[in-house]
Amino acid sequence: MKKLYSKFLYVIASLNYPSVLKDYRYFIRDNYYSRTRQILFFWKDYMTKPKYKVIEFQGEFDQELRYVIPFAYWHHLNGTLKKTISCTNTKELYFFSEDHEERHTKRIWELGYSNYEIPNMTHSASFSYTKWKQVPFKSFYKNDVFRYDKPILLVANKYNIEWDDAPLNYFNLEFLDWLITHYSDTYQIIYNRPLNTQIVSDNSEILDLNEHCWLRERHPGVILMNDLYEANIGLVNNFNHLQLMVYANCDRFISAHGGTAAFASYFGGINVILSKRGIEHHLKEFDSIFPQLSGATIYHAENENALKAYVEKYF
Repeated sequence: MKKLYSKFLYVIASLNYPSVLKDYRYFIRDNYYSRTRQILFFWKDYMTKPKYKVIEFQGEFDQELRYVIPFAYWHHLNGTLKKTISCTNTKELYFFSEDHEERHTKRIWELGYSNYEIPNMTHSASFSYTKWKQVPFKSFYKNDVFRYDKPILLVANKYNIEWDDAPLNYFNLEFLDWLITHYSDTYQIIYNRPLNTQIVSDNSEILDLNEHCWLRERHPGVILMNDLYEANIGLVNNFNHLQLMVYANCDRFISAHGGTAAFASYFGGINVILSKRGIEHHLKEFDSIFPQLSGATIYHAENENALKAYVEKYF
């Protein structure tokens, strides 16, 4: 029965999005399936409203940010959230949860694509916001600690294996040098590329770009998030907590594809995303769910030249 229903949903996805590649229609089908399953919870969610919902997730950080946390926040506002379960150092991401358990020490990306309990569970050409609410990270974590004489420009980088291949979506030293040289007089630039000891890993091995020492020597005016963490260990609970506090005080972001870009889209303002490749392009997700995360203005750059052009125009 489930196979027949899945085939039916694939036909619906094909009729609704004939221009989408056939392989990508399976993602849309799976989203349809996860949404229709929500009918099972109609009575509890809209009629009796007991505190019953236990939401557990161990998949990719990107999916958790886009789909899971807004779903959990909806249940919190609805009065039906009982408990949330996720990975190490995620309590601050679920600040609204009365009972949050950090059960998992590693992310397993495959689990995110078999979890049909979340209405939006994967990539799609459209999303349902019926049980999805913007999470107010910015207003909750805004503070007077991480404030500077100039407005913050947050550069959120990554350098890891992508799709079992070499790093692709990242800011190289040439771009960083250009950016800092041209914008350090206007902004207090904060550079963020978490180390593998600071975040929970998944299938993407984190490599070393060797830029931290280079930045300290060549551009000492740039503040490194790693240095901020070491200087504020007594103030923040973990690296995610620090990121939330610093990002909450920022309105200008330059971020790299993936969870890095999704997180930077949570705080309003402008986020210029470097994404050279990804299903997000074809399904136009930078125009749909990314702006929905906070109302941020999102600009998608497919290469360094486009990235520089957006920065020059809007920063």
